Amino acid sequence: MTVLENLIIGAGPAGLAVAGRLRHAGIDFTIIEKGHHLAERWHHHYDRVHLHTIKKWSHLPHLPFPEDYPMYVPRKKLIAYFENYATQFNIQPQFGIEVKHIRQVENSLWEVSTNKEKIHVHNVIIATGLNRVPNMPKWEGMQEYAGTIVHSINYKNPDAYRGSRVLVVGMGNTGGEIALDLAEASIPTWLSVRGSVNIVPRDLNGRPVQETSKLLARLPFGLGDWIGAKVQRLYFGNLQKYGLKQSDKYPAVELRETGKTPMIDVGTIKAIKTGLIRVVGGVHHFIHDGVVLDNGNTLNCEHVIASTGYRPQLQDLIEGIEPFLDKYGYPKGPIGSGDQQGLLFVGFDPYKRGVLGTIYEDSETIVRQLTK
Repeated sequence: MTVLENLIIGAGPAGLAVAGRLRHAGIDFTIIEKGHHLAERWHHHYDRVHLHTIKKWSHLPHLPFPEDYPMYVPRKKLIAYFENYATQFNIQPQFGIEVKHIRQVENSLWEVSTNKEKIHVHNVIIATGLNRVPNMPKWEGMQEYAGTIVHSINYKNPDAYRGSRVLVVGMGNTGGEIALDLAEASIPTWLSVRGSVNIVPRDLNGRPVQETSKLLARLPFGLGDWIGAKVQRLYFGNLQKYGLKQSDKYPAVELRETGKTPMIDVGTIKAIKTGLIRVVGGVHHFIHDGVVLDNGNTLNCEHVIASTGYRPQLQDLIEGIEPFLDKYGYPKGPIGSGDQQGLLFVGFDPYKRGVLGTIYEDSETIVRQLTK
């Protein structure tokens, strides 16, 4: 039985960040990845995707982005950065190794069962990410539908949808941007929005809102949240006449209380206001040539793209992990305690400063723990 001191599961940005810090600290590790690329998920994102967080707060530890990179890094440049990061820190993942099950065994060891072998590990660093498992709803009548239904993970660009009508379900960052991508290609596009939404502009008067929000967060008594909400309303105006019900919670408050991330707008709202994207209600069930909405109206379309998010589903991997998960299925912290001692989690807190910012902080906490 192979026994390892430190095993990193996942060679995406979270796994790379921990590996980079460990290498910098002179601590040995093994890193495994079920895919065949560094940052496998980024190789499959839709073509136009950019980071929504600015580059100075989105790089991995010990290596800022190159100076010639734009403020919001596009997908291909991000992949190139990750590959260079692995080279700089001599990070060599073992690819094609998928973890099937993790359980605690005697002597403070964890047994990690993969598609290749079983390994005993002292410290298991879980870097599988918030987006490990696509969340695909089950609607009545899906089998009767003559068109295609795919999760947004399978969307690349508008080419496959030209000459047809498309319904995008869900108005998170991905759904809003995919709908915009389709609409800008002159494809008739509907956006299904069931509940209230919180929307913030990516930039305001040429300044990234991420920077502004950090300044507002320093104000006492929730004043920053109040100012941010007022600016949001003034910037977008009344969106109810376009079919969007704005949330009555401040964006930061809603994120903390419900885990729901506000949509960062890069042009979707303008497309809705000009009629390029038409907002409809929730999907009730499917029929042969379209969907019936919650209000009883029928929408005829040839394709449906479900932008309905992801789940970490750690309970499917780790035996007995449930007490350490919050109500949304996220770990309660980066350092496992009690029965979870020896498990470490990086990049699972959506309430901080974006996924990459969280990864930066969590990786520091984890490596500090391992160097005690």
